[in-house]
Amino acid sequence: MKRRIKYFIAQLLSFLPDAAMLHLQYFIKLHRRLHLKNPVRFTEKIQWYKAYYHNPRMLPCTDKYLVRAYVTEVLGNDKYLNTLYQVCDRADEIDFDALPQQFVIKTTDGGNGDNVFICTDKNHICREDVVRLVNSWRNKKYYTISREWAYRGAKQSRIIVERYLEDPSSEDGSIEDYKFLCFDGKFRYLWVDKNRYSNHRRGFWNESLQFLPDVKSDHPTFDVAPQLPSNIQEMICVAEQLSADFPFARVDLYNIEGRIYFGEITFYPWSGYVQYTPDSFDFELGRWFCVR
Repeated sequence: MKRRIKYFIAQLLSFLPDAAMLHLQYFIKLHRRLHLKNPVRFTEKIQWYKAYYHNPRMLPCTDKYLVRAYVTEVLGNDKYLNTLYQVCDRADEIDFDALPQQFVIKTTDGGNGDNVFICTDKNHICREDVVRLVNSWRNKKYYTISREWAYRGAKQSRIIVERYLEDPSSEDGSIEDYKFLCFDGKFRYLWVDKNRYSNHRRGFWNESLQFLPDVKSDHPTFDVAPQLPSNIQEMICVAEQLSADFPFARVDLYNIEGRIYFGEITFYPWSGYVQYTPDSFDFELGRWFCVR
């Protein structure tokens, strides 16, 4: 409901230029002025990124189907891609009979983890309800809220059905999410999410892979730093290649029993509206982000 209200309000304010909307949102969410002409903080530079950096190479990266071709092109192979079962224009076209017992349905233009339906047992879903739900997500054009340029050029919503990934070693079945913050194609920071469904923890590491116990965002950090995968250097290499075209990109990867899977490429994490602890970390991230 809250998201629907935000979407409605954003539609009413759609006449505002991007810069004006970003100034307003930044003040409301972070309770401070946005310096858009001379940004210093990382959160400010994300707003600059939305308003002024319009690289056409971004556009396929924000589409969950088109990004597969981008990953294959950049890496020269598709070995890190999850299995794709189906792609269609409407949920009515999903062939449920052809799917395995477990699968994931996504709209190609959904963001922030929204617009995802996870099926862990096909025998316990109402197909009509799923179709109705997924179709309701199509073509919402959430960029009217965030003003994230890379989503403005998205194609009409399509629907993809992928293999359901799970980690048998996880406490709650969720998979560890490794998010690489890359600036001009160089890995600088990593954050890791664990146990999303039960005891969500998020921790940060620097480019030397040293755990940063004092850095937090919107979730508690780890009491004891988890061990990073043995093939973390391969993950860094993949992230740097996929981010090389952009001043900043967050590359999300999974690692399940040593196998690396591509998650997504994000240009505007949290849409730039997050309060870091300590506040100085916002400036530390910002110094790597060269706006031009």
